[in-house]
Amino acid sequence: MPEALYRLYENRRLATYLTPPARLPRHIGVILDGNRRWASSFGETAATGHRRGAAKIAEFLGWVEEWRIEVVTLWMLSTDNLGRSSEELEALLEIIQDAVQALSAARRWRLRVVGRLDLLPDDVATTLRHAAEATAEVEGLEVNVAIGYGGRQEIADAVRAYLAAQAASGASAAEIAERVDVDSIAAHLYTAGQPDPELVIRTSGEQRIGGFLMWQSAHSELYFCEAYWPDFRRVDFLRALRDFTRRKRRLGR
Repeated sequence: MPEALYRLYENRRLATYLTPPARLPRHIGVILDGNRRWASSFGETAATGHRRGAAKIAEFLGWVEEWRIEVVTLWMLSTDNLGRSSEELEALLEIIQDAVQALSAARRWRLRVVGRLDLLPDDVATTLRHAAEATAEVEGLEVNVAIGYGGRQEIADAVRAYLAAQAASGASAAEIAERVDVDSIAAHLYTAGQPDPELVIRTSGEQRIGGFLMWQSAHSELYFCEAYWPDFRRVDFLRALRDFTRRKRRLGR
């Protein structure tokens, strides 16, 4: 569809897609899936797909800003991904570095890197930390870039951090066991201080969350989109928001 006609279609549908913004999520998690399969469908390399997917991120964040969402978490690299071939992983890490640095240089979003940076090469980890630190004073949309991230690992790290803090205060094992509760663990998650995601979107047609924000997504609404991440359109995002507003959220009750 020509761009002008597509934009007309999109704008006409917009009014029927969404209810007032008061019902929109504060935090959206996105599993950026399908880069390699998108590239394969064109006979291209995995790196080509990852570059195309990285180029989509800033555009997507612009859509999010339109609806005044407060927080977005983008799953860019899982701990499982670290087991890919050295050639693909090296190219992917370079693409991720470039993407995060570009987001930082835009000065539009406040970045937080969440994940096990200690599992990455030192130069990559340093680059990512510096890119995030450079946006510390930026106001507006908070963007978590999940790199070297695994949900089970995050929970283990949170428990470890809680135990270390309690031990440092001189608490005994019995006292620590007595004090630990849900809030204690939540306070040590990578996303501590942020609202939990009300909506989690996964592209590429896969219908699982694969350990993404396992703790935080206990009551999240899940939306699975058939489009590969590089093909994800603004209208696809609007459909996800519309779907969210139409659901009756019971929050486990």
